[in-house]
Amino acid sequence: MHGATASPFDANNGLRGIRTLGVRLAQQCTSAQAIAESLSSNSKISAVNYPGLSSHPQHALAKRQMRRFGSVLSFEIASGFEGAKSFLSKLSLIRPAVSLGGPETLACHPASSTHVSISQADQQTAGITPGLIRLSVGLEDTRDLLADITSAL
Repeated sequence: MHGATASPFDANNGLRGIRTLGVRLAQQCTSAQAIAESLSSNSKISAVNYPGLSSHPQHALAKRQMRRFGSVLSFEIASGFEGAKSFLSKLSLIRPAVSLGGPETLACHPASSTHVSISQADQQTAGITPGLIRLSVGLEDTRDLLADITSAL
């Protein structure tokens, strides 16, 4: 993206970011795990996709290969498309966006954004259901994120 050689400014910013990557990712993964666990017991959620949950079909493999389970998860809002759109509209801290984000937590509804041009059949094949929300967890306080999600549901 920056060519073969980064400018001194870009190289310095990259170095600064690498120095704190470990602690930032640790916070993001801790929050993602807490959110996944909370959502898995919520009656308004029909499924949670996160390898850190023992209910995930590849949890044992993930445990062998990973120290932490990542900062991205997805979940199914039981009330489908309209429920997912309503959820996004009620978020106050978490921003709806199609990016995987950075330090901020972002929520994406693939059926109405990233995968809207794909046929319903192909969406289903890819696991994109009408109520699916993808959450890229950032650096905000875990309690604040959980409160925002709970309130929006």
